[in-house]
Amino acid sequence: MKKIILHACCAPCASYPIEKLRLDNYEPVVFFYNPNIFPYKEYKIRRDEIEQYCLKKGVEFYCDDYEIKKFYSAIKGFENEPERGKRCSICLKLRLEKAAQFTLSKNIADFTTTLTISPHKDSNTIFEVARNVANDYGIHFLEYNFKKQDGFKISRQIAKENAMYFQQYCGCAFSMRQ
Repeated sequence: MKKIILHACCAPCASYPIEKLRLDNYEPVVFFYNPNIFPYKEYKIRRDEIEQYCLKKGVEFYCDDYEIKKFYSAIKGFENEPERGKRCSICLKLRLEKAAQFTLSKNIADFTTTLTISPHKDSNTIFEVARNVANDYGIHFLEYNFKKQDGFKISRQIAKENAMYFQQYCGCAFSMRQ
């Protein structure tokens, strides 16, 4: 199987993509980088849970530093943007750039993200940002729209079967308002 970096935001959202990638002859290597998650307690819950899930599924897991100050610096001036607005695109770029850098550091040619599994996220925006990042780093972003073919529904079922924590908001302090 060919390795692929799977940028992941949480265990429930990673559950189906891990299975789907394996079915498609990829061996996912999960990379958790989400400096947007607030508060730190929420970040830690999500990070620890995905690490435990990867261990259970025999998936390599890596986590980068929690850099919330970097997130706030990147989105400065866009705090009042609505969900799916400019702030979200900046956040996507920040996370996907780090995933691309990680992909290069592991000498792996492809990466993708779990972020497309959410019905609350616009996959076309994610793909556009990811394509640009992939071009900048000279690697390939594999465009999986994980919400297709009941992916979101399947991920929720897997999460229930594994008694996973379900977060109530995207992750950042601004998404808590909605």
